[in-house]
Amino acid sequence: MRLVAEGLAALRGERIVFRNIAFDVGAGQALVLHGPNGSGKTTLLRVIAGLLGVMAGRLGLFDDNGDALTDERRDQSLHLIGHQDALRSQLRIYETLQFHAALLGAPVGKIDEAIDAWGLAPFIDLGGGLLSAGQRRRVSLARLTLQHRPLWLLDEPLVALDALTRSRLNEACRKHLETGGLIVAASHEPFLGDRHTLSLGKHI
Repeated sequence: MRLVAEGLAALRGERIVFRNIAFDVGAGQALVLHGPNGSGKTTLLRVIAGLLGVMAGRLGLFDDNGDALTDERRDQSLHLIGHQDALRSQLRIYETLQFHAALLGAPVGKIDEAIDAWGLAPFIDLGGGLLSAGQRRRVSLARLTLQHRPLWLLDEPLVALDALTRSRLNEACRKHLETGGLIVAASHEPFLGDRHTLSLGKHI
């Protein structure tokens, strides 16, 4: 899989958030977006996910044969983990994972795997409203384990995570890249060794 942008520009409201963005991310590669608040990191992730349109330029997600993925095929090829954790306070965590597994078309057995991978066992019977920010974040990250998708879009993935969960996330990302996955992450902190970075806020 390959993700390519050329001369990309996007609006938020009436303001140009960024323009002249270019990158080429292939299998096994990660791109880390840096920049101050308001520089367009989240906007760019949402554009890549197909949730926002582009003002100018070209953006393509291509399969291993070089064919462009659009609409449903693109949606089924990516995970977008936003910086806000959309958990319903009245649902138990296990019920939340069941919901996401059904939504993703994941086998039921993957729920237990996700619980183990992200250390969720101590609070699977609690409602989302009773969790700390870090615990809620772990539940959101569990979607990465529920169903394999080659492109991970991560918005501030390190926020509210303790050292153990950061280690789990780094290991999950390492394995994902080793198996040919792609990652685009927006972060205020160094992430994944910052092997390939794009600084926003200078492209307007």
